[in-house]
Amino acid sequence: MSGDLKQLQHKLQIRFRNGTLLKQAFTHASYVNEHRFTQNQDNERLEFLGDAVLELTVSEFLYNQYPDRPEGELTKLRAAIVCEPSLVKFAEKLDFGRYVLLGKGEEMTGGRTRPALLADVFESFVGALYLDQGLEAVSVFLNDHVFPSITLNGRPQMSDYKTELQELTQHHGMGTLEYRIVEERGPAHEREFVSEVHMGSECLGRGSGRSKKEAEQQAAAVALKRIRATEA
Repeated sequence: MSGDLKQLQHKLQIRFRNGTLLKQAFTHASYVNEHRFTQNQDNERLEFLGDAVLELTVSEFLYNQYPDRPEGELTKLRAAIVCEPSLVKFAEKLDFGRYVLLGKGEEMTGGRTRPALLADVFESFVGALYLDQGLEAVSVFLNDHVFPSITLNGRPQMSDYKTELQELTQHHGMGTLEYRIVEERGPAHEREFVSEVHMGSECLGRGSGRSKKEAEQQAAAVALKRIRATEA
């Protein structure tokens, strides 16, 4: 196991019994494709399992936390917590992107910060933790790092980067923002959109997501970071 993953365990105060599972959770398919003669496995199967484990543990949390809310409302709340934008925020908060093993091509195209990849890694980690230590350990992890962000209305506390960017540019009198979907890729059931936010002829930021709105939010986040860096 790499020193980085040992550092991650120390930060999370979780010690994996099976270090191979933890490494697999952070191994992207692009890395495996470039290292075909090793025994590395990618994280796609763990992602599949982690998705189901998240559904169950989040459902249990909401069931106990909101005893008076009907089934339909609980379903909507669960969807807000386990959707890609929320999982991306949780992964970013824990700095999961820095631990991912990527192929060179994926690394060069910004895969380490790609929303879909980060959401998948978060699910993979949950799947690995479940296999290694069971549901109770997953619940403890989520209680520490996910559930505290759930607001009084039962939804994750998310940043609205588009609104923040709009307010910042208006405050500085910078001009009018325009969002453009510049690319759509992947099969229909796993469509990914790429958006750019422009001010005049200048592209301020570029982002991707599984919906047009999420891609625009990610583009706005990049633009915010860029503008604030110039102000520092």
